[in-house]
Amino acid sequence: MNAAANPIRVVIVDDHQIFRTGLRAELGPELEVVGEAANVDEAVAVVTATVPDVVLLDVHLPGGAGGGGAEVLQRLAGRSDTRGVRMLALSVSDAADDVVQVIRAGARGYLTKTASGPEVTAAVLRVHSGDAVFSPRLAGFVLDAFGTGGGETAVQDDELDRLSAREQEVMRMIARGYAYKEVAAELFLSIKTVETHVSNVLRKLQLSNRHELTAWALSRRLL
Repeated sequence: MNAAANPIRVVIVDDHQIFRTGLRAELGPELEVVGEAANVDEAVAVVTATVPDVVLLDVHLPGGAGGGGAEVLQRLAGRSDTRGVRMLALSVSDAADDVVQVIRAGARGYLTKTASGPEVTAAVLRVHSGDAVFSPRLAGFVLDAFGTGGGETAVQDDELDRLSAREQEVMRMIARGYAYKEVAAELFLSIKTVETHVSNVLRKLQLSNRHELTAWALSRRLL
């Protein structure tokens, strides 16, 4: 079936029209932009009116009470009609405070605006399917804010013992949000070898996907 026959419906929220226009042009055919907004109040109104699958949400937005993207998330959180809408932050900022604030408010991931159109498209697809998505190297901020402390050391060691040293390297990079090709380049492996390692890691840890792997690693302070 053609992916464009049943596209994922997206709303773009950003206060710069030129960015919204450029992003719209770069998104893949799997996505359909059904609305745009430039400030907090417009975002709440557009999302409520269109009820998209995914919202690409800037962190720093004018309007409302001054809370930016986090305020949009908070105002929509209590509504039953937008409960199924997934939010993906997309911002020029890679500051820890910004990342943590929107994740606490309910965003399913965070990309910086250095991401390409295909990368944003892939992230939207993953968020729509239930995964959490972060630009590489941002997952550590989430670890600092949400990771648990001690008390799991024995479990951690027992489970890590199932993985080879190379599998542990790959696991940490994948859990931090690196793409397969980035892991391959960093560790001087083929993409196919990385895919094999990831499959082995998921099987040994009895996990289903990268989202579960990230949550597992964060909960054990492995990143």
